[in-house]
Parts: sequence; structure tokens; C-alpha cells
Amino acid sequence: MTDLSQLPPVDPDVPNAARIYDYFLGGSHNFAADRAAAERIKAVMPFAAEVIHANRYFLGRAVRFCAQEGIDQFLDLGSGIPTVGNVHEVAREVDPTARVAYVDNEPVTVASAAALLEGDPLATITAADLREPDAVFDAPGVRDLLDLSRPVALLTVSVLQFVHDDAELESIVKRYRSRLAPGSLHVLSHVTGDHDRAELTAAEDEYRRTANPGRLRSRDQVATLLEGLELVEPGIVDVTEWRPDDAATTQHRGMWAAVGRIR
Repeated sequence: MTDLSQLPPVDPDVPNAARIYDYFLGGSHNFAADRAAAERIKAVMPFAAEVIHANRYFLGRAVRFCAQEGIDQFLDLGSGIPTVGNVHEVAREVDPTARVAYVDNEPVTVASAAALLEGDPLATITAADLREPDAVFDAPGVRDLLDLSRPVALLTVSVLQFVHDDAELESIVKRYRSRLAPGSLHVLSHVTGDHDRAELTAAEDEYRRTANPGRLRSRDQVATLLEGLELVEPGIVDVTEWRPDDAATTQHRGMWAAVGRIR
């Protein structure tokens, strides 16, 4: 487990994407600066909270799918602040022995997850930067929990937009997948301006004022990140359209989503 004494200090006056996300989901692990930033985002993108909730519903459906496919190991990059329907909770509804290695670099996220996971031998939180795959895989919370000789579900849900350079991002996802066994699944969602361009671009501008400016990508750019994978039906679709259930809506909400199998 991560040594909390080694976490960097938190500046409550600088908005952070993970804490903004937490606020949109109705959480309490956020500061006044995060709430103010979220309200500015809502002012230019009124359906922002619906995007966040739709993405969260997608995560739950995708995790459940992976577990039903027999995968009992999950590597969640940019896992975010713990909230209802965490990956380990959803996965264990299908397989009570599911193991989950959470990874994030935001101190409040890591500390909150550490408190939530205390005493759970099958789930860990690691403080690391997803842009450093070797450091992530070598971290005790990942290395000692996951058996990379067996399939793993790699989760990159609404996090890859924080890596701006396309070539760097393509290299990063390929490096992660190269370490995973055939049969592993890559779950991905990414913000886009392909729908509601004006609102999403305005929200992108607001995120530039936070500690974590993001970048919109098109469907074609997202498809590039999934090259070499066998896409699970229905392929690359809006998060609301990936195997929807009663909790999902049918409106486009600003994120592409997909699940791909490593062959």
C-alpha cells in the first residue's frame, strides 16, 4: 500500500480534475476552488454532470462485462476519488475474489482510497503517474497483487485526455498493453467535441484553469488508441450507447467509449 507520508502537499486553492469529478458525482472530497471550477464548467456546458454520471454508468457496465468474461484482475489508471460503485465492488458482485489495483497521482484521491481499502487484501491504491508504465507495474501495490501471466482488465476511463501529446499517448497505451496477457481487455472512455462542439470546447477552456487541463479527441483519434485490439460489440460508441441498461440515457453526452480485447 502507498506510504501516505510520501504524498505531496495539497493546494486547496488550485482546482483539480479528480475533485471536480467527485463534486459532479455528489461527493464530499473537494474544496471550494473545485466547486467553483465545476460551476464555471456547468455555466458553459449545462449537461456536464450528466456526462460525468453517464461515464460512471459506463464504467460499471464495462467492469461487470469484464468480470462476466472471466477476468478477475483489474488495473484502474486514474481511478479517481472513491465513490458509490467502485470497481472492486462492481467486480465482486460477479466474482468475490476479484483483485483491483487502483492507480492515481492526486493526493486526496490516494488518501481517501487508502482509508476505504484498509484491511482489504484484494485491493490496493498506488500513487503514481500513468505516463510512467514501468513505474506503475513495478509498484508493490500492482506488482504483488496482479498476476500478469493471466488476463487483466486495463481501465483508462476518462483519464487519457490529460495526456496531450498524441504520439506520447499512443506509446503509453501500447506499453501498458504489451505487458498484459492475451485475452486481457482494455476499457477506455475519452472526452470528445464531436457532439456539442461549442459546449465541450468551452469546458475544455475552463479545465485549462485547473491543475489538469484536458484535451478533446475525435472518434478517429480514439480509434487510433485502440489499434491492434479486437473491439467488443458495439465498438466505439457514445458512453450512453455501450451496452446500455436502465441506468443509461440515449442522448450523446460528450464521450466516446469502447472495450477492446488483446489478442
